Amino acid sequence: MLEFSKHILKSVSFDRSLFQKELKKMLNRLKPDEAMLLKAWALATFGHMYGDMIVDAYKNFSQA
Repeated sequence: MLEFSKHILKSVSFDRSLFQKELKKMLNRLKPDEAMLLKAWALATFGHMYGDMIVDAYKNFSQA
């Protein structure tokens, strides 16, 4: 699921609102450890474009 999530984010990275929507959906579907790996990858890959959005999405992420 982690690799699929990366693929989707790469596919929608051209559009800020789509990127945000897909990231939020993924956070609800991934296991907590996968979500943290996705965060590191997303910040490394898209941090220059969407760093604020990524950090904000994880503020609301609960690792229940």
